Amino acid sequence: MTILIWSTIKPIIEIIILWAVLYRILIFLEGTRAFQVFKGIIYLIVAFFLSMMLELNTLNWLLTKFFAISIIAILIIFQQELRQGLARLGQQHLFNIALEESEIIAIIEQLASAIYKLANKKTGCLIAIERENKLKTYIESGVVVDSRVSEELIESIFTPSSPLHDGGVVVNGERIAAAACLFPLSENPHLSKIVGTRHRAALGLSEQTDAVVIMVSEENGEISISEDGKFIPIANRERFVNILKGFLIRRNKKK
Repeated sequence: MTILIWSTIKPIIEIIILWAVLYRILIFLEGTRAFQVFKGIIYLIVAFFLSMMLELNTLNWLLTKFFAISIIAILIIFQQELRQGLARLGQQHLFNIALEESEIIAIIEQLASAIYKLANKKTGCLIAIERENKLKTYIESGVVVDSRVSEELIESIFTPSSPLHDGGVVVNGERIAAAACLFPLSENPHLSKIVGTRHRAALGLSEQTDAVVIMVSEENGEISISEDGKFIPIANRERFVNILKGFLIRRNKKK
């Protein structure tokens, strides 16, 4: 009886384990150039099993040889990504854990303090806060920082003499993932010709992802938030904090 129960449960456990591993690999690779390659490999595996089931011997032989060559090619081409991935693997939880509301509020307060100090000095600033859409592509375009969000660090990054002040910062959870990142420029034909590059980058990223993008104009020190391809003007610190709470805490609760 015990053997019969185990033989019934065993395939279910194997499927759950394989699904969990595959899901984590897809999440890990999402937003990188290796993601498309991985999808292609999955399609080839499906074709391989179909050729075996249908006894397409020639096709099966070709796919077997191709797999042997492709594994070596992948290890060579993506050695840097694999090395970085293995280094990050130990730093990640098995499943994503949402931040507590108090932690999000603490991050918002650090952002607010830094933003208003930069605005008072009319120092340009561009910060993207990752939500559900991964920003790995943009993180990889910049310089890895991987440090906790802090008022002092943000100020030092955007100091004009800093080598990282050009480009944007990406905030992932409670950490600043990277600085000097390149964001896509908005192609909205209705934008005024006098709108600067920093404004276009903030708008462009919010058009292509669900990120919340904070921007400080170096011309007049004005603060604005871009979300879903729209600019939200900020009148004071209280409004800044409340808007970020609405975007980040509400989305966090849904997740």
